[in-house]
Amino acid sequence: MPDTSTGSMGNTSVPSRRTVLAATAGMTSALALGGTAHAGPDGKHDDRKLRALIARMTLPEKVGQLFVMRVYGHSATAPDQADVDANLKEIGVRTAAELIAKYRVGGIIYFTWAHNTRDPHQIADLSNGIQRASLTQPRGLPVLVSTDQEHGIVCRVGEPATLFPGAMAVGAGGSRADARTLGRIAGQELRALGIRQNYSPVADVNVNPANPVIGVRSFGAEPAAVAGMVAAEVAGYQHSRQLAATAKHFPGHGDTAVDSHYGFPVITHTREQWNQLDAPPFRAAIRAGIDSIMTAHIMVPALDDSGDPATLSRPILTGILREELGYDGLVVTDSLGMEGVRTKYGDDRVPVLALKAGVDQLLNPPSLDIAWNAVLKAVQDGELTEARLDESILRILRLKAKLRLFDAPYVSQGGVDRNVGTASHLRTADRIAERTTTLLVNEGSLLPLSRRRHPKVLVVGADPASPSGTTGPPTGVLAAALTELGFTATALSTGTAPSSAAIAKAVEAARAADAVVVGTYNVTASSTQKALVEQLLATGRPVVAVAVRNPYDVAHLPAVQACLASYSWTDVELRAAARVIAGRVAPRGKLPVPVQRADDPTRVLYPIGHGLTYGRG
Repeated sequence: MPDTSTGSMGNTSVPSRRTVLAATAGMTSALALGGTAHAGPDGKHDDRKLRALIARMTLPEKVGQLFVMRVYGHSATAPDQADVDANLKEIGVRTAAELIAKYRVGGIIYFTWAHNTRDPHQIADLSNGIQRASLTQPRGLPVLVSTDQEHGIVCRVGEPATLFPGAMAVGAGGSRADARTLGRIAGQELRALGIRQNYSPVADVNVNPANPVIGVRSFGAEPAAVAGMVAAEVAGYQHSRQLAATAKHFPGHGDTAVDSHYGFPVITHTREQWNQLDAPPFRAAIRAGIDSIMTAHIMVPALDDSGDPATLSRPILTGILREELGYDGLVVTDSLGMEGVRTKYGDDRVPVLALKAGVDQLLNPPSLDIAWNAVLKAVQDGELTEARLDESILRILRLKAKLRLFDAPYVSQGGVDRNVGTASHLRTADRIAERTTTLLVNEGSLLPLSRRRHPKVLVVGADPASPSGTTGPPTGVLAAALTELGFTATALSTGTAPSSAAIAKAVEAARAADAVVVGTYNVTASSTQKALVEQLLATGRPVVAVAVRNPYDVAHLPAVQACLASYSWTDVELRAAARVIAGRVAPRGKLPVPVQRADDPTRVLYPIGHGLTYGRG
């Protein structure tokens, strides 16, 4: 059993073996066949025992098991008052423990903004508190705790946990072994925190440079390459059978100019285009044994012409995903609070229609009370059968059994210390990042910068908020890394839309420097970031651009002498870019997406696979 906790918060102590046995007495006594509903050494489960559990559940308990819900607070029983107030306003309960007692939810999702993820020890304590709150209920079941830990620009657990490059950076590195290693280490750290379902990897093929919601979260634009990376990362995450990976967003969110958080995207691919472009990564994930697949709130008329989002589409989720692709694992919705799934139907109809379509887990409805009661009423009125609920609950319990949540629901503080943010893991993340940085332009072999010729470096540019709990800001991280590498570097933030005054200040500072590094962020034809770069170039100082998010920035900076793509502004990727700039490592990344010309988007400026190294201009 886990070691005793050293924490001091309200739900911090890890239970003793006696406490665990007492807490799970209700659960194990429900198993008439004896023993716990554990998975065997091969990860297989005993459906007879799981069905016995289901048979003893009340209808309200069954309904609750289908929901994965947010909850505010760092503690399951003693959150801060502001989080109590937020919970009362949004959910009608004070704490995670009350949420579980009232609705008997089968899963809880962690968010940074919900104050669930302050630090690793606190996260482990919260996870234990959640499990204890559930297991002490009559017929209590372990909770499937989930989060979005994609790495790159979407992470919920920040430092001191290990943070890896995001998907497009890994795609640029081109190493399936690196993708597998990322999944293995990231999964090991999440398990130590009590998080057992990760909504990653992104299996979308990003073929639209204007995609506002996927972009660098995708491995790239080439279906076979994306499929290989998805399968490798899934294998890494699931190698121990104690963490579930989730391929998202089915049937494919890569070709849209609308963010489904705020609108209702329509994908106009033909059925054949979908089969060739969007389907391969999901097929690969299924072949790799993916435990869960997340739906997309998008309309794909070629797959279902009803006008319904895929999340509510039986032809897509049952007809294609289940029957054609042969997938029998868990299907989880994307957040039901997103506009893409709420456009056509009310919040009371969405969860019912999702279940009718073939969904198993209902993620984060805007109002749990409305959604929970709507499902309950649908069963009572005969629109949904209890057998239909049992079908999804069996899949949920199978996964909990496979992840050994029935046998070992708790984690220990010692496990956190042994697994999370270790020196070995951090070194591995740095090495992987070094293989992802892509050199797009290097006129006159400007890079690597020479400490002798360019000792004083000015770092300017965009400083978007840290995407994943890293230290930031980007200009500061780059300047600190270059200083450690022997330069004298100073940072000056100019923002994502620099004003004339900010540009003038940067130009003045550049005149006192030997070289300038400018971080760019999603440059467009009308962006004042272009004016910043142009005026910096006019000083005559060497200018190195680092595209800290989308690699497409280079198309809008035709006069720049050197340009790198880091694919994210997390510390691990910026440090790697600094080492490339300084020549400590050679650039090895290759574009996983094409970059079109800014003046003629029908023509490719840099194709997939483009990437320079030193010795070639």
